[in-house]
Amino acid sequence: MSVRFSLLKNAALAFAIVALPACGAEKPVEPSDADITAAREAAAALGGTLKARLLAAIAEGGPISAITVCSEEAPEISLAVSTDKAVSVGRTALRVRNPDNAPDEWERRQLEKFAAAIEDGVDPASIEYAEVVTSGETKTFRWMKPIMMDGPCQLCHGEEIADDVRAAILAFYPEDAATGFKFGEMRGAFTVEKPISDTRS
Repeated sequence: MSVRFSLLKNAALAFAIVALPACGAEKPVEPSDADITAAREAAAALGGTLKARLLAAIAEGGPISAITVCSEEAPEISLAVSTDKAVSVGRTALRVRNPDNAPDEWERRQLEKFAAAIEDGVDPASIEYAEVVTSGETKTFRWMKPIMMDGPCQLCHGEEIADDVRAAILAFYPEDAATGFKFGEMRGAFTVEKPISDTRS
């Protein structure tokens, strides 16, 4: 498999890591710039659309209204963006609210790497990971980028959550684990997948 892992410090340094195939093995497929650009665009569209809808809901009915948006509208927004961008885009985290967003093994590994890099002082805005994963005859482009805790998110994911908001969260998500985040902490990541059907090598 092929790996591209960018950790750009002050937008000045990038690493490209390529796993070499074993002798006689098929040459790995490199993540294409086009696929990486499409993944970035899909994540930006999902994040922007969802944030705008959440802010509107908070303005109209407070944080509890935003919880309803996350529960009922967020999956529809993800599906709409996925369809429009011809990829599968979503969100995941090490500590999830919606169990449907729990990371698979591949995503968990990247989340742990992201957390370690940020702990070491790497600018989160400069971190992303792209890889073409091969399983049998199937090749899948995968990409992730951290989501950081910001102002509006603190209302429902922060360290201090109003009692009525916490009760509403638990009513929708009895096993919620996505609270207690500090401002500027990694809350999760955007995740993108796309089947690779071409013959790039």
